[in-house]
Amino acid sequence: MKFLRRNFFLPCVVQLLLCPAMFSQVPASKPTHPEPVQPEPIKDPLGRISPRASVLGFLNVVRKGNTAIAALYLNTSLRGEDAENLARQLALVLDRRLPARLNQISDDPEGSLADPLNPNEDVIGTIVTANGDLDIVVERVDRGKAGRVWLFSKKTLNAIPSVFQELSTPPPVEKVLPGFLVNTRVASFPLFEWLALLLGMPFLYLLTGVVNRILSALVNGLRRKALRSTNASDIQVLPPPIRLFLLALTILWLLTRIGIPLLARQFWSNVALLIALTATVWLLMRFTRWGECYLQRRRDSRELSGSASILRLARRLIDGLVLFTGLLFILYYFGVDPTAALAGLGVGGIAVALAAQKTLENVIGGISLIADQAVRVGDTLKTGDISGTVEEVGLRSTRIRTLDRSVVSMPNGQIANMNLENLSTRDKFWFHPILGLRYETNSSQLRSVIAGIRQFMNDHSAIDPLSARVRFVRFGAFSLDVEIFAYVVATDWNQFLNIQEELLISLMDIVRQAGTEFALPSQTMYLAADSSDLASPLILDQPARGTDAFQPKAVQIGKGGR
Repeated sequence: MKFLRRNFFLPCVVQLLLCPAMFSQVPASKPTHPEPVQPEPIKDPLGRISPRASVLGFLNVVRKGNTAIAALYLNTSLRGEDAENLARQLALVLDRRLPARLNQISDDPEGSLADPLNPNEDVIGTIVTANGDLDIVVERVDRGKAGRVWLFSKKTLNAIPSVFQELSTPPPVEKVLPGFLVNTRVASFPLFEWLALLLGMPFLYLLTGVVNRILSALVNGLRRKALRSTNASDIQVLPPPIRLFLLALTILWLLTRIGIPLLARQFWSNVALLIALTATVWLLMRFTRWGECYLQRRRDSRELSGSASILRLARRLIDGLVLFTGLLFILYYFGVDPTAALAGLGVGGIAVALAAQKTLENVIGGISLIADQAVRVGDTLKTGDISGTVEEVGLRSTRIRTLDRSVVSMPNGQIANMNLENLSTRDKFWFHPILGLRYETNSSQLRSVIAGIRQFMNDHSAIDPLSARVRFVRFGAFSLDVEIFAYVVATDWNQFLNIQEELLISLMDIVRQAGTEFALPSQTMYLAADSSDLASPLILDQPARGTDAFQPKAVQIGKGGR
């Protein structure tokens, strides 16, 4: 029985464990399926992914003589020799007639989308034929495994044979030049193009220099005769930027007179454009320099100090803007999107502005000081504890020569926020002495002093008569105080000191002529011998500080007493 139970039980247990019905109540977990991998877009081995890439690829293979491969860029039903002949004809028509504007062809796989109704077509240029203008069109075609590629359209290819028959222009320059200049290539360019670039362009520029010398000599001679002056400054009729313009125009003119392939015309057109752009930037920078010199001369005539720094800063900012604009134009012309670069410059500019906050504050403060003409070179300033003469007003700081002959450089941002007293801008100088007369001066003598001073102040030519006044103001501690108030008209501080010296000496004469004297610091002491007696004053004249001894002038002791 044990044997039966053992031989029967074990197989049953194993069978039950392996039975799927045992796990029918257990929810099965969802199988995890990997996400489908997106197939990479098929890359065309010929690079026909955009209108520009297709056109440049076709021209390159034709230039290398691979007409069989060039036929693959055509959307035609012709095959073999017929397709190759059509490719040769198309290449010749493009070399002779198509404008050199390959940089303007769209490099987007979707095309330029110039015509929303025909998104799969793109016009790369227009040529002139006997039957009118012909648009050279490339269209996007589905080539199966090769994907969607851009090919020359059937409509354009149907018109190429008739246009090819019209070509009667002189043969290309490559047919005229010696073979070694055409067949020898350096960096995929024929040797004659390198010679034209390295020798021809400098020769043309030197030729414009010779023309400039001749024209300048004639114009300057006529100018001296018209002005009747032999010291008149010479001028250049053709400055270097204008000569560069002439060089660019000469290159463009030669491109219309000699037959060279389209790629070569495109290269020389780009060279002419870069030369013209360089000339434009150079000419604008010369204009800014001329404007700075003109404004500098006006500044000197108006004695506007400190504006030279602003003019130089403004000129550099304008020159930088001109250079930056020229660079953006070059990037745009060659199909480079400068948006990312501009965004990076914006973020970098914010970082630089935050890092140079104090410097920018001082620069802006300097511009405000110079623009408002609050401070000029040679002015005498008093700001805080510093007094001195301004020696230089810069964009960042102002240099002040103090009275002890040291130089203090103060940031312009700090000066702009401080109370600034400009002593040199005074139109009049305040004359305000207070005369202290002795107490022995009687009323008649006091009236005589006041009347004499008033008459003197009214008669003096350097004193503003409307501001002059003389008044007896108070009984001082040891003197009778007479206040003099007047404004002295003077050009500078030194002249005012001379006039003030003359006025003070004249005041001394007036006081002496009235029979009185200036008071010295004195004290009166009252001494009494007996309490019943009236106290008699003891008058002690105390000299001013710095005298050697104390000398009593009069001592009076009251009579009576024991």
